[in-house]
Amino acid sequence: MEADRYPFAQELITDTEGNIRKVIIDFNDYKRLLEAIEDEGLIIAMKEVQNEMPLNLDEALAELEKE
Repeated sequence: MEADRYPFAQELITDTEGNIRKVIIDFNDYKRLLEAIEDEGLIIAMKEVQNEMPLNLDEALAELEKE
C-alpha cells in the first residue's frame, strides 16, 4: 500500500500480511485532525441541547443536586 493514497500519511507500517497497523503523520497534521474531531463533538453536543431551555446558575446547580 502506498502512503500517498491516504491523506496526511507520511509512512504506513504494515504487518506480515500487508495490513496497515500504524500510520506516521506530521505532528501539525495530527493537531489539525484532533481539532476537527473536537469541533465535530462540540457541534453534536450543541445540536443535542438546542431545544432545551437555558438555566441560570442556581437552576443548573439544583438540577445537578437531583442527580
